[in-house]
Amino acid sequence: MVSRSGFVALAGRPNVGKSTLVNAIVGHKVAIVSDKPQTTRRAVRGVATHSSPEAAWQLVLTDLPGVQRPRDALTQRMQKRVESELRDSDAALLIVNGDQGVGGPGDVFIAEALAAVSVPAVIAVNKVDRLNHTRTVEALQAAADLGLDAEVFPISARTGKGVGPLVEHLVAQLPEGPFMFGEDERSDQPESVMLAELVREQVLHRTRQEVPHAVEVQVDEIDERDGLVYVRALLWVETESQKGILIGARGQMIKGIGTAARKELQREVGGQVHLDLSVRVRRSWRADDALLDRLGIT
Repeated sequence: MVSRSGFVALAGRPNVGKSTLVNAIVGHKVAIVSDKPQTTRRAVRGVATHSSPEAAWQLVLTDLPGVQRPRDALTQRMQKRVESELRDSDAALLIVNGDQGVGGPGDVFIAEALAAVSVPAVIAVNKVDRLNHTRTVEALQAAADLGLDAEVFPISARTGKGVGPLVEHLVAQLPEGPFMFGEDERSDQPESVMLAELVREQVLHRTRQEVPHAVEVQVDEIDERDGLVYVRALLWVETESQKGILIGARGQMIKGIGTAARKELQREVGGQVHLDLSVRVRRSWRADDALLDRLGIT
């Protein structure tokens, strides 16, 4: 039986649902989700594998940071990673937000970038569960008018509507070849990064304004003893005032983050977790190349 295997890069403006779609296709949470821009800072790969007597394929989905104009060392790295991943992929999937309107300057800019890298392109109009028939037709036409020679699929990453036909089309774009990951692997992320991201997700859910963008999480220790997984994580912020917000009055904010994050970590590791969180100030860490290297944001 011939198998297909390859990489598909997901591109789109911030907050169009790339991470939600990756998780839906993989069938497991490999990318954190929030309504904040810059949620995805690394290129996160989710691995979806299907093996049966009739068909065998492995779809490696690269959830890219939202395409944006770089403002500092962090966003410069994010944008460079987007460009390099697109060049190295077997296909590119442009995701647009049907609920917010398709065809604005951001969508046009990304479509032009995809046209320049010479990989097969596909367009998914996401969030059609929020649209009536007329608005859906208008969004699909606007996507077709972006100038890419690409099939257009209406989907809802949240409900799963339309995702099946999209996956079938993406698989057809892959080259024939052996699987690149084991059939039980779902992501290429190290465990420490995955757990750090699950903690950061809870920060994103609970903070506002500049604070969520100024926080990065680093897991310093993962140790299993006496049937308990001990995780020690460090939350970096840029100012003392951000640290105060993150800790909260009488420690209530950091306690809430820890309680919610521990539940996610336990789901991920499949056991009981003791989570130790601390907050440190590192001024302008988003412009600190040495720290960004250490955090694995390349």
